[in-house]
Amino acid sequence: MRVAMYYNNRDVRLEEMPTPRIGADELLVKVLASGICGSDVMEWYRIKKAPRVLGHEIAGEIVEVGKEVKNYKVGDRVFVSHHVPCNTCEYCLNGFHTLCDTLRTTNFDPGGFAEYLRVPRINVDRGVFVLPDEISLEDGVFIEPLACVLRGQRLARLRPGQTVFIIGSGISGVLHIALARASGAGRIIASDISEYRLKAAKQFGADETILAKEVNPAKIREINQGRLADLVIICAGAISAYTQALQSVNRGGTVLCFAPLEPGLNFVFPFFDFWNDGLTLMSTYGGSPLDITTAIELIRAQRLPLREMITHRLPLKEAGLGFRMVAEAKDSIKVIIEPHR
Repeated sequence: MRVAMYYNNRDVRLEEMPTPRIGADELLVKVLASGICGSDVMEWYRIKKAPRVLGHEIAGEIVEVGKEVKNYKVGDRVFVSHHVPCNTCEYCLNGFHTLCDTLRTTNFDPGGFAEYLRVPRINVDRGVFVLPDEISLEDGVFIEPLACVLRGQRLARLRPGQTVFIIGSGISGVLHIALARASGAGRIIASDISEYRLKAAKQFGADETILAKEVNPAKIREINQGRLADLVIICAGAISAYTQALQSVNRGGTVLCFAPLEPGLNFVFPFFDFWNDGLTLMSTYGGSPLDITTAIELIRAQRLPLREMITHRLPLKEAGLGFRMVAEAKDSIKVIIEPHR
């Protein structure tokens, strides 16, 4: 089968590798759509394991079923979760499924930027979701990233009427914007370094947009009736974004750290302001099983304009172009690879 082999963000090669052979308790899935995630182009994170077939936002069709598998059949259209929790450790039992060691070590074989993938037993048990008729394969690509966004906003306890400031208007940012709008947020403000992405932020629900270089507390107050934001969501992995977030949040507000910083990147933390202003600073990673099922229901109900977020649909042979566009973060929002196109 053909795969897109990742070496670095500028070197993604179309290569051949054997189609995986499945065991009695496994599935073989034909990948029909696979989204490029912002984390796929975090080179500092990915290059350590290169060369590798990446891709974890997938939708496809089951083409082979192991003889011991009971709940799925050939022809089922499915979303497959690459990371699945054990559901029995201290983290899972306390609702922190994305901190589970099992979740952080499970995966499918080889990755979503391939014509086929093997779904291991544990993923078959708790990570395969048959797509409802109302959900297209393209819609299915959004299940994983939307689950991550849902978890973040759930933990941050976004409430109707709150002012939300989203720093970074790539796909994660616009998903946060659209979900916040659907959840009844009051004023939504978005920033980015790209005018193209600021237009997208407006399209998907932002009331106001600001170029990143122009973000400061006075600007936030100017467009928010004299107040800072109740909730700031950081969707850009840069120290400047974290600094702006802490300067833009109102007393008693929350800063949600959605995008990570590269290990070793540190900044001076204004602890007195954090303490004095009663701020909540929280991080989020991945999506739990609850968030995945919620994402599926939101997509089924067509609550979010997901298909309009897709700017590029590329065949597997052009995966390298897709990676470059996502890494450059200029003229794209959601890039989808179609391995059998």
